Amino acid sequence: MKYLRFAALAVFISAPAIAADLPAGPSPDVRAPAQVVAYSWSGFYAGFNAGYGWGRVSDPTDTFHDNLDGFVGGGQVGANIQNGAFVGGIEADFQGTTQRNTFNGTLAGIAFSIERSVPWFGTVRGRLGGAFGPHLIYLTGGGAFGNFKVEGCALGVCVSDNDSKFAWTAGGGWEWMFAPKWSAKVEYLYFDTGNTTVTLFGVPVSGTLRDHIVRAGINFHF
Repeated sequence: MKYLRFAALAVFISAPAIAADLPAGPSPDVRAPAQVVAYSWSGFYAGFNAGYGWGRVSDPTDTFHDNLDGFVGGGQVGANIQNGAFVGGIEADFQGTTQRNTFNGTLAGIAFSIERSVPWFGTVRGRLGGAFGPHLIYLTGGGAFGNFKVEGCALGVCVSDNDSKFAWTAGGGWEWMFAPKWSAKVEYLYFDTGNTTVTLFGVPVSGTLRDHIVRAGINFHF
């Protein structure tokens, strides 16, 4: 019995030392959980854009019409407010264009040409959409202000006139925040000037411009 007690005491004393000599087990996984990136569309932004326009100019009765196609490009500024998934804001832009059409003809044996163009236009629009992570899908609409120009040439003499007036515009787009503070967008706009009148060689010429704009842009968010 005395020997059994001595053996048990020896095991009890040596157990910690034996355990210390055993190889260590695998360490627990203490990596931090992956962080979820929060995207915010609230705040001011500014950027630039470029695209193409398909315009149609017609007389008040829509009997005669021509296409005014060309490139568009310019810049925009705006501001958003986000509440949950809903995003509302306002944006203003100014565009230069190469949209034009030239008609050549002969009247009483005299050759002439008439060029119609849209040198520039601008818009001020509201935006309302939904945010899905880094993506924003929105509708937009508001007012536009455009310049319509007509130039006529005959016998080496050219005269021109232009009219700038308010119009309405509407459209929609998709914007993607591809990096912190940077987003890219694709947008469609339609605008209608209503009836516009210019005077050429003393003769008033009236027409309506309806324009379709598709453009891509880059924005920096402050």
